[in-house]
Amino acid sequence: METAEPSVVARVEGRAGTILMNRPRALNALDGAMIGLLSEAARRFAEDPAVDLVVLEGAGGRAFCAGGDVRAIRAAALAGDGATIEGFFAAEYALNQAIADYPKPWISLIDGVCMGGGIGVSIHGSHRVVTEGALLAMPETAIALFPDVGTSHALPRLPGPHGAMGKWLALTGARLKGAEAVEAGLATHHVPRERLAALREALLAGDAAVVARHAAAVPPGPVEAARGAIERAFAADDLPSILAALRAEGTEWAGAQLEALARMSPTSLAVTLELLRRGATMDLPACLAMELALTRAVTRHPDFAEGVRAVLVDKDNAPRWSPPAIEAVDPAAVAAMFAG
Repeated sequence: METAEPSVVARVEGRAGTILMNRPRALNALDGAMIGLLSEAARRFAEDPAVDLVVLEGAGGRAFCAGGDVRAIRAAALAGDGATIEGFFAAEYALNQAIADYPKPWISLIDGVCMGGGIGVSIHGSHRVVTEGALLAMPETAIALFPDVGTSHALPRLPGPHGAMGKWLALTGARLKGAEAVEAGLATHHVPRERLAALREALLAGDAAVVARHAAAVPPGPVEAARGAIERAFAADDLPSILAALRAEGTEWAGAQLEALARMSPTSLAVTLELLRRGATMDLPACLAMELALTRAVTRHPDFAEGVRAVLVDKDNAPRWSPPAIEAVDPAAVAAMFAG
């Protein structure tokens, strides 16, 4: 009888601890077992004097890590199983904090899709290397969740005034290719795919400085071209002002952002904006605690089950949001979600 391959493969190679997320058919999406294995490997390599740095990768060539297993979370929510939901997010956020506190370089080699939970296991590390095949996003508002895994801390701190870059990424779920992620600040280095194997081999000697030597320069690209509009349109901390600013821009780019926002859960947009406003003044442990508390309310809201259904289960991309419009979202209801 064949033995199933482990969903996480961790081993010492040279002076590096290498960790491979190994669920390629699921685009390396994180389930509870993977989170446990990742956490155990991180602890082991942190304590091993023979390991100088950690290299994190995704198997299969299509994805680094496409996120968390939100279909399982939806099933738990529909069953009223709050303990499963709490356990999943608590373990995931503890891993995010452990990576942020890691005593050694934590180097993510991102080739393919990296969303949600994939951002969480990379953004808190020291090096986030992207190839031209990388695609990074926080698309949670499309499924009526919110940008979590500590991004309530990271997104408001991306380069630029007013936290505008983070608000743009969080609200619209904008997808950044390779070098664009470096422009936005989500990634630290761009290494062409043809150099990735050589970089990985060089890292086995235990010196994180080789990352910079393999990286390519990132000339101004699409994110830089849109930066002025992003900073004008997403400077505000309320949705009506953001929508008005986008309409005032009157460009094709602004129209695309308005279309994207119109597809998202109105409640999720309001929750996300408030989350980033609060996260801008809090440290990472406080942000993760806030996110964990928020998961309890948000996964009970009808939009969550409906959003996951529309995007990931039935895949009809026709969610029926409640309420259906941004103007109909009750600020008191949003505040209550943060109150626990």
